[in-house]
Amino acid sequence: MTDMQKLYLLVPLAPLAGALLAGLFGKLIGRAGAHIVTILGVAVALVASVVIYQDVQAGNTFNGTVYTWMTTGNLTLEVGFLIDSLTVMMMLVVSFVSLMVHIYTIGYMHDDPGYQRFFSYISLFTFSMLMLVMSNNFLQLFFGWEAVGLVSYLLIGFWYERPTAIYANLKAFLVNRVGDFGFLLGIGLIAAYAGSLDYAEVFAKAGELAAQDMAVTGWPLITAICICLFIGAMGKSAQVPLHVWLPDSMEGPTPISALIHAATMVTAGIFMVARMSPLFELSDVALSFVLVIGATTALFMGFLGIVQNDIKRVVAYSTLSQLGYMTVALGVSAYSAAVFHLMTHAFFKALLFLGAGSVIIGMHHDQDMRNMGGLWKYMPVTWFTSLLGSLALIGFPFFAGFYSKDSIIEAVHASTIPGAGYALFCVLFGVFITAFYSFRMYFLVFHGKERFGNNHGHHEHVGDHDDEEPSTDHHHGLAPGQKPHESPWVVTLPLVLLAIPSVVIGFFTIEPMLFGEWFKGVIHVGANHVGLSELAENFHGPVAMAIHGLQTAPFWLAMGGVGLAWFFYMVRPDIPAAIQRTFQPLHALLENKYFFDRFNEIVFAGGSRQLGKGLWKGGDQGLIDGIAVNGTARLVGWVAQISRLFQTGHLYQYAFAMIIGVFILLTFWFNLG
Repeated sequence: MTDMQKLYLLVPLAPLAGALLAGLFGKLIGRAGAHIVTILGVAVALVASVVIYQDVQAGNTFNGTVYTWMTTGNLTLEVGFLIDSLTVMMMLVVSFVSLMVHIYTIGYMHDDPGYQRFFSYISLFTFSMLMLVMSNNFLQLFFGWEAVGLVSYLLIGFWYERPTAIYANLKAFLVNRVGDFGFLLGIGLIAAYAGSLDYAEVFAKAGELAAQDMAVTGWPLITAICICLFIGAMGKSAQVPLHVWLPDSMEGPTPISALIHAATMVTAGIFMVARMSPLFELSDVALSFVLVIGATTALFMGFLGIVQNDIKRVVAYSTLSQLGYMTVALGVSAYSAAVFHLMTHAFFKALLFLGAGSVIIGMHHDQDMRNMGGLWKYMPVTWFTSLLGSLALIGFPFFAGFYSKDSIIEAVHASTIPGAGYALFCVLFGVFITAFYSFRMYFLVFHGKERFGNNHGHHEHVGDHDDEEPSTDHHHGLAPGQKPHESPWVVTLPLVLLAIPSVVIGFFTIEPMLFGEWFKGVIHVGANHVGLSELAENFHGPVAMAIHGLQTAPFWLAMGGVGLAWFFYMVRPDIPAAIQRTFQPLHALLENKYFFDRFNEIVFAGGSRQLGKGLWKGGDQGLIDGIAVNGTARLVGWVAQISRLFQTGHLYQYAFAMIIGVFILLTFWFNLG
């Protein structure tokens, strides 16, 4: 094994070592020891990722097996790494955001009784995600896929004494199992028809797979494979209708909201589809399916952000909407734009989540935006970094989100894939909606009159420090006369460090990632698909693109959203209240999240309960207990009762029975003769 291959191994194993030390020896090493070993592990992974990035920049890639688990027939099950430009980009994003979250957690969770356990979980999550993005085969991909699902279950239900947290993590687990069932079917089809789970071997046989049909249904095989794989992505990346788990996952501590819902777990599906571009390019039906699902998610999840009052849930619905944008880009073959938006989004969405957490600390754990206002003068660092994150989110020119989001909109505009017209409407209208709910949150939290200190939902504060996340109740609020305060440096430092890439990273990376050689040989776009080729012809540098962006529809739609949010919530707050009263049915529809949860509870949960009840009554009580167990006992008893009639103890009756028996036997014998 070469030195560079050892470095590849170090990237996932360093966070794993930190997780094991904090998890198994947490009491021994103490709180400080737990955060030191886990932060050190993730920092080592980040430094190693930077070195590997420089090696890839120099033209060196790697695709090889690290460990062969077993061979069954012609199928080899291995652990292996594929190190190329897509992989190193994901490694850098995951390890950097994870490091920021680890540092932030010191301040956010510092008096929580589960401190060591939390650090162990987030470090284990980082290991799982790195294994996923570094894999060179479907087996390891599935291992990482399931591992991030498992750890997210543990993190969402971290405060397991809360019924809402247990409900949320069970919901996330079950919804992801639905998606994973499709994902597993797709992998099974690949194993059956391609005879391999190695990416390179499967991609080499992509043409053969495209020429085959399914044996029973007659469907094109490649379409079935791609749709099954994408169903997995729908669960993990929270696309309609498998999106219902993500808003409820806000029950977990804020640092995991940033880690899971910004840079890592929810973007695993986007990464996977981009990695599978050689397969998806061979099925226009699959691409059209991806496009329509993504467009629906981008627009309709944005609407839900408008009616939320919990600061974390607004950011959560924003994540859903932005994941829809990434999925739309995948659907129009603009894979590099999807991955580019994945990267920029990771920074500004992690910033917004951690900014929301900082506000929650300052508000003594009150998350209701109606109890905030005027925080900018009390929390200047949080205010300014949140403003930068919001501008990046709405795609303001020169900010990171502008370059990635505008590239997606242009790619959709140029696309000829069925469903592109519907998608263009959704992504354009989504720009307005995104700007509106983002700055609704910004104005309600940081500007306007101060609405705190009125004893809204105030409870006895648990613990010795204001910046803990208490284990009993996460809604506290400021007492009358109490003022918010800026968070400690371990909270504000990650905000500043995430704000920098949120502003500049798009400017410096758009040219190599979208129009240069960065993804050459990694992402494949078919000759019959436009992708980003039309945009590439008109690209004249990031400055020219930003200046031109000031004249385009997305910019004015975004400004319209910002202006309307300012007017509604700063100038005339009576108007939103009047609109809510006038359009009560529409508000009820949004408040109930399109009744997806109610539908799932009635149809799927209710159906499962009825099925279980039927199996219990009919199968367990009726068949097993009633017939097999109790029925057998009754039959034996009945036979015994009949037999008792012949067991009288009188010799003459036994002799008579013997004579009758001999008579019957002789009669039977002579009849045979």
